[in-house]
Amino acid sequence: MCWGQKGFGTCAPGGDGDSFTSMTVHIETERLIFREWKDEDRAPFARMNGDPIVMEYLPRSLDEAASNKLVDRFQEHFDRCGYGLYAVELKETGQFAGFVGLNNVEFKADFTPATELAWRLDYEFWGKGYGSEAARAALEHGLKKLKLKEIVSFTVHDNARSIHLMEKIGMKRDEKGGFDYPSLRAGHPLGRFVLYRS
Repeated sequence: MCWGQKGFGTCAPGGDGDSFTSMTVHIETERLIFREWKDEDRAPFARMNGDPIVMEYLPRSLDEAASNKLVDRFQEHFDRCGYGLYAVELKETGQFAGFVGLNNVEFKADFTPATELAWRLDYEFWGKGYGSEAARAALEHGLKKLKLKEIVSFTVHDNARSIHLMEKIGMKRDEKGGFDYPSLRAGHPLGRFVLYRS
């Protein structure tokens, strides 16, 4: 789901460095375009990051400054690795819908180093199949184009919507991979996380 990590680890653990594509390469699906971030994306992204519905399973909502820093980190990841979290645009309307893509997990856990499939869409785009369409394309891009050996995804144990999406695109739950998110205090209401693998 992407928690707005403070940094990103080394690029493409287990991948083939020669297969990286630059951020100028767009990815398209039937209804969506994944593209570089634009300045005009920042305002709707900040509004989205302040929405308690969108941010329900994240530690906190983000103000405008924190949201903009997150975009800057996304760009830095692209600049360093050649892949990352794309802005998602609807083909039909040109609307900014959120993000999807791949980023490197920076914290230490039994499954790291790893590359994570992550997404976040604005509430108005939920329930229309955009999330699974975007996530499936990003997963395929990572495995087939970037030649990553494995991609993971994780979420709070009771986030049924995200769990359903991961299963819908064919990811498999690692039954022994559950973990407590390192930056959360013990007993945090978000609780334990589940881990899925490609």
